[in-house]
Amino acid sequence: MRQSNIERNQLTSRASATGRKQRDGPDYVGGYGQKTGSSDLLFLEGHLPTVDGTVDDRQSAPEQLERCLENLRETLEGYDRTLDDVLKVTVYLTDLQQYEAINDVYRDAFDEQVPARSVVGVSELLGGADVQLDAVVAVE
Repeated sequence: MRQSNIERNQLTSRASATGRKQRDGPDYVGGYGQKTGSSDLLFLEGHLPTVDGTVDDRQSAPEQLERCLENLRETLEGYDRTLDDVLKVTVYLTDLQQYEAINDVYRDAFDEQVPARSVVGVSELLGGADVQLDAVVAVE
């Protein structure tokens, strides 16, 4: 199926100008998006358990998730948002045996309404981390 020029231009115009810059923080190579076009959604990706710009891979997966969520909270503050505005989280986990342990941490991080979540098993994460987060946040 061919797209018209209008459809292609609409898709192109939705791309965020700052969405493919390498993020500030750990010295890893990768594109980390923040927002897509004029949408009322904020897409935050690549939240690792970093402390002062370094991945803390010595902690357990639940402790790393707590650090990722704290880093997410700090990022959200910059957008005048809180964890209450999070609609969906994707958790990347190197050891799915840790699912129940991180599930408890995830549930405790949010007040009454826990956002939708997917947990994806991966073989490896940047900096030797066991956990990484992506989040979709309402900015309306």
